[in-house]
This record gives sequence, C-alpha cells and structure tokens, in this order.
Amino acid sequence: MSMPRRRASWPLLCAAITLPCSASAAPADGEIAGEGFEVTRYALALTPDMAGGTIAGREIVSLRATREGLKRLIFSGNGLSIDSARLDGAPVAPRRGEKTLAFDLVRPLARGRTVRLELTYHGRPARGLAASATGLYTSYFACDWMICAQDKFGEKAAFSLELSVPAGMQTLSLGRRTAVRPGPDGREIHRWQAPRPYSAYLYGFAVGRFARANARVGGAELALLSDVAGETELKRRFAETPAMVRFLSAKAGLPLPVRTYSQLLVEGGEAQEAATYSVLGKDSLPSGDAVPEEDWAIVHELAHQWWGNLVTCETLRDFWLNEGITTFMTAAWKEHRYGRAAYDAELKVARARLDRARALGFDKPLAWAGRYPSLGARRAVQYSKGALFMAHLREQLGEAAFWSGLRRYTRAHAGGTVTSRDLQAAMEAASGRDLAPLFGEWVYGSNPEQTAAPQSHP
Repeated sequence: MSMPRRRASWPLLCAAITLPCSASAAPADGEIAGEGFEVTRYALALTPDMAGGTIAGREIVSLRATREGLKRLIFSGNGLSIDSARLDGAPVAPRRGEKTLAFDLVRPLARGRTVRLELTYHGRPARGLAASATGLYTSYFACDWMICAQDKFGEKAAFSLELSVPAGMQTLSLGRRTAVRPGPDGREIHRWQAPRPYSAYLYGFAVGRFARANARVGGAELALLSDVAGETELKRRFAETPAMVRFLSAKAGLPLPVRTYSQLLVEGGEAQEAATYSVLGKDSLPSGDAVPEEDWAIVHELAHQWWGNLVTCETLRDFWLNEGITTFMTAAWKEHRYGRAAYDAELKVARARLDRARALGFDKPLAWAGRYPSLGARRAVQYSKGALFMAHLREQLGEAAFWSGLRRYTRAHAGGTVTSRDLQAAMEAASGRDLAPLFGEWVYGSNPEQTAAPQSHP
C-alpha cells in the first residue's frame, strides 16, 4: 500500500485519502475480529452490480477453533445484509457490534474443532469497492465486500472466487483464472484460485472491458490491464517493470513469488497491492512532462509481492516490516536505476514526513503497540521512519552484510509471518554483530516487550 503522492500536501492529523482518519484499538464493543479461531479457507461466489455498486454473494468459511469453549465467531463489521448463515448445516444468527459482525454458537467449540460457516449476503460496501471506466475494482478493505477479519494480518488462508459477470467482461483476481462457464441471464462465471494462502487484506478482484499487454521476465508473466488506456500506452507506462522485477528478485534472493503478476491501470491516484496484482491510478504514474524517476508507485506496490504479501507482519504492531521495507526498496530501486541522488531524494522525503510528525509532538518506536492519533502519524512512523531505519542499517552493516541479511530474512520466512525479532535475527546472523542496541533505539524503545490490545488499521 502506498502513501499519498509525495509532492502533495500530506496533513498529519487527517490524511486526505480514502482510508478513514482514525486509529482506534480494539472495537468499542470489546470484541476482536478473528479472536479464538483460525480461518483456513475462504470460498466465494459473487455477483457484482457494476451500475449500482452492490454485491450479492455466497461464501464458505472453513475455520478451526484455537481455544477451548469458543462461543462466538467474530468478524470485521461491514454494511452487508446477511440473508442466511449456517454452521455445519445448522442455522446461526448474526449479531452486529459497533465494529464487528458476530455469530453466536448454539454449542461451544472445542479447541481444534474444524467447522464450515456458510453465508449468503447482499448490499453496498461502504469501502473497498470503486468504479472504473467500464466496471469496478476493489481496494484494500476486503472485509467490506466479504465476511472476514481485516486486521488479522498473521492469518493466511486459501482463497477462491467465482465471479458472475456479463458475457464479454474481463475479470482479474488472485492467482489464475481456472475456468469460464456459462451463467444465467447471459452472464459468465469466472473462477479464480489463489496460488497460496494470503492474508485477507490482500484479497480483491476487478471487472471491466480491459485492454491488455503482456511481457515475460524469468519464468513469470507480466500482464498489463486497463479500461482507461490502450496496449501502446500500457507498454509505455510500465516499460520498467521487468527491470524492477529483476532488481527486486536479486535483492530478495527469491524470484517473483507469483507465476503471473498483473498491473491494473485505472483513473485517479490509486496505488494498492493485492496478493498477485496491483491497482495503479494514472495520476500516480509518470506521464507527460513528469520525470521518469517518479515511478515510485509501480516499484513500491511490486515490492510488496515479497515484503508484505509473501513475508507478512504477524500483527499491526510490526506493520513497518511491510511498509518501511517497501518504502526503502523504492529508494534502493531509484539508486540502482537513476543514481545516488535519486536515493537520497527519497530518503529526504521520508525524513521530512517524520520531522513534521515530530514537530507536532509525535514520534514512536517502529514496533510501538499503542494508538496512533491519525493515519498520517502512523505513516510517518511505519512507512517513513521504517525506511530511514533500513537505510541506517545499511550504513551501519555495510553493503554485503545488509543485503545478505535481507535475503536471509526473506528466504527464511517466505510464505509465513514475521515480527521485528525475525529481521533482527537475520541481520545479526549476516553481520555477526549484536544489534540489540540499534533495534532497541529504533524499533522497540525503552520497553521491548510492551504489549497492547490488537489494533484495527486506520
């Protein structure tokens, strides 16, 4: 996920973007989405209404109880109306809290018990669904258009999706399209299957009449899609993507983690990663008289295929491992492609954002578990300060040890989840140094074992 465009005004106390400007901890009703169970698979069948911006869906959630005597299943709240809900065939009633959707169970579940929650629903998502020129696409808030736990970053589940769309429409979702079959009323059913389990915030889809261009890099296919640009423009705007893939692969020590990586170009300033693709707005990309090194959004979202999607922070407390590393890797790409001055310029932007937060009296360790006063404050710390810490590590450890440590970290935790301790261990192993003082200063603060109630993402 990217920050707003760097030359624009970026107020710290209420960021002017589509995410809400709040930073609450646990929901006000005291219930935490995802607590007490682990989802292993989401299987969805959705019918999006492109004209009305609504969703009708069927969903099967396969889950396992992780504590004894689980009495309710709690998910993130949304604006969808639940038409039916059954647990292993028996009806269960939905109950809405201020920020949650819960299902009270007739009988408590024993720890380790696996069950299937089958749902049907409809409604207009309040967030996470945006119109494009010929259709629509999703962005970040998956649990507004499906039933899931948005902020349970450490939970990775299998995902499949059947989209019912008008015949002739193209679709995009996680992984690969495995089937197309006729549907009712002149529609088609497009089935998509994710290649591996992913965190719920990375789920998504798009529907539209897309122009398409293709390229290859290594063993991966690069697919360029848009309903606001043709094939020639797509190739021009994303000409650097193969070189970015090669650079990031070398630094990660792993090839692009997906067989097909898609970049969907839409109107506006969108810049959002999904599990196997990115959504990018035309206003976020270099165009016209813009300098080519303003390709920050392309490389930032691409970098998430390794750091964020493949290697994912265990909780929001360590969200800087997703965003600070990718913000730093954006600067590293610019250094590789355009020279040291471009690297320094990116770090200068990060430093200015952190300085503005400090001027307003806010600065915290990277793995701070408390409440942020705004989305802007969170980004000043977890994105900008995170990038500055990675750059500082590079200076302190030297080129060989730093990049060896990043490769060790990425390879060791590919497909899994991480905390700041995992990055520290990898960097210590690569450098042969005790990095506790450095991580204590930047990452943990005076109390490295501090804990707090799980937060919801602002």
